[in-house]
Amino acid sequence: MLNRNLILENDRVLLRSMTVLDFPSLMPLANDRSLWTYFTYDLNIPAEFREWAKPALAGQRLQFLIWDKKVNQAVGSTAFGNYSARDERIEIGLTWLGEQFHGSGINQAIKLLMLAYCFETLKLKRVEIKTDVLNKPARKALLKFGAVEEGILRSHTLLTHGWRRDTIYYSVLESEWEVIRRGK
Repeated sequence: MLNRNLILENDRVLLRSMTVLDFPSLMPLANDRSLWTYFTYDLNIPAEFREWAKPALAGQRLQFLIWDKKVNQAVGSTAFGNYSARDERIEIGLTWLGEQFHGSGINQAIKLLMLAYCFETLKLKRVEIKTDVLNKPARKALLKFGAVEEGILRSHTLLTHGWRRDTIYYSVLESEWEVIRRGK
């Protein structure tokens, strides 16, 4: 089981478990409805924000608040989920950032921080990341840091506005981590 009090930190960001007390900091960042095109909930709607948070608050996934040290504020959220100790794998997902923090390098900083924890501390063999096949910016970012595209699950997930997405899977394997860590 993952440590619910886990704090991950590097020079740029601090990740800590999200709590209800973080909602006032996070909800204003979620006001841009365009952020939720490829997401499973429209976090712009307070009731959906609370519904999205329920599994995290119940301990079903380890949802982090992302704190940007550069601007000294909360900027979004990310999570570890679908952890399988037996299979030595985990998923990084449910990542979102306030619009003003897109393209700032935060997403790559958090992914590398989380991957380091997965491979260097947990000693996992595989980390999975998935997104909507239509989410070109996310797909480009995943390839940029070294994740490998694996395949598409058709009509896999219900999205915010009632349509179903085709989900594309990416992974990083333990054997690939050192090259990614060094920056290729």
